[in-house]
Amino acid sequence: MKDRTRIRSLADHVGETVLLCGWVRRRRSSGSKLHFLQLDDGTGSTQVVVKKGNVPEEQLAAAGHVPFESTVIVRGEVKEDARQAGGVELAAQDFQVLNAAVAEFPIGKKEHGVGFLMDNRHIWLRSRRPQATLRIRAEIIRACRDHLDGRGFTCVDAPIFNSAAAEGTATLVPVEYFGETVYLSQTGQLHMEAAAQALGDVYCFGPTFRAEKSKTRRHLTEFWMLEPEMAFADLEESMDVMESLIAHVIERVLTNCRPELDALERDVSKLESCIPPFPRLSYTDALKQLEGTDAEIPWGEDFGAPQEDLVTTAFDRPILVHRFPTKIKAFYMRPDPAQPEVVLGCDMIAPEGYGEIIGGGERSSDLAYLEAKIAEHGLPKEAYEWYLDLRRYGANPSAGFGMGLERVVSWICDLGHIREAAPYARTMARTYP
Repeated sequence: MKDRTRIRSLADHVGETVLLCGWVRRRRSSGSKLHFLQLDDGTGSTQVVVKKGNVPEEQLAAAGHVPFESTVIVRGEVKEDARQAGGVELAAQDFQVLNAAVAEFPIGKKEHGVGFLMDNRHIWLRSRRPQATLRIRAEIIRACRDHLDGRGFTCVDAPIFNSAAAEGTATLVPVEYFGETVYLSQTGQLHMEAAAQALGDVYCFGPTFRAEKSKTRRHLTEFWMLEPEMAFADLEESMDVMESLIAHVIERVLTNCRPELDALERDVSKLESCIPPFPRLSYTDALKQLEGTDAEIPWGEDFGAPQEDLVTTAFDRPILVHRFPTKIKAFYMRPDPAQPEVVLGCDMIAPEGYGEIIGGGERSSDLAYLEAKIAEHGLPKEAYEWYLDLRRYGANPSAGFGMGLERVVSWICDLGHIREAAPYARTMARTYP
């Protein structure tokens, strides 16, 4: 099988005899002498024509009865056919059933409930929509890494097990660890701050966990975060990198994932309009846009979905909302020296009702301030001594952000729920399959 040809490259082999391996997705017959099989190998789909006289009789009969999702090996000639996907089809000369499906495939053309599809996510992935979503997700990951690597960032992996909270104690996921309790990582940011003091501009890209009791279409308990951190950077530089990163991601997806966007029936004009510069407005100015609406909130409250959705309606691209109230942000955020009641932080909010996709800003380098904030939040100081060491030994200005991968995938793919953006979604009620 090492000599097999991938379906994605069939058009390069017109007139040649090739070997294909894949799964039978569909089948139709014209009597007992001619069978048309739709074969998928993960790189694409193609039509295989099994015709009497071209294959032995027992192979012809097998092709007429092979169950859907069976694994087959086919050798044949690649022929041009403009009516088919990729402009080619395969005329079978040898047809072998490697493994026949032993039961009827549970996912058919009929409508299925969300619960059923998520329970069968392991095989729902074979359908067109999940395939397209995961290919776009993979392109987004490549684009993020390429963009940061191209700017001189160094990838540094952050730990999964941590001794304390970074984003608030209410959303920690405890784990028994050799007789003591530790916690699954909420973010790699604190460790990236340490890495930035060694390497300058760094990032991590990995899974994070939040025991947030939320059942909205924007929340998962396990998700992936891209977290760049930059030594000697400020809020403006952080926002610039956010903007350039998302612009690059969109450009890459539009360039390399058109078939997948078509499969998802995505209105690409809405992505094409997301050209920098992105609008920037303060939290206070954003509240003015909410005045007199159902989403109006008093100064000092955090944004929720209603506020995020309404404040973006006037824009056709992501917006950057900065300088949120200090009391609603994490302990490590740096207060604005000119206005200490707000922090030098920023959220990037996607259009079309997809909410916050990035959050970040400047980190406080003031040791006394951080010690006071740790006490104010009731956090165990001993668990943060290593983090405070970063201020004791060469404290420097720094800034960075965290990008929620699944939220970006949801927006770019225009998905109805964030669970579709993960290969195997984890929520309050789901850890299977």
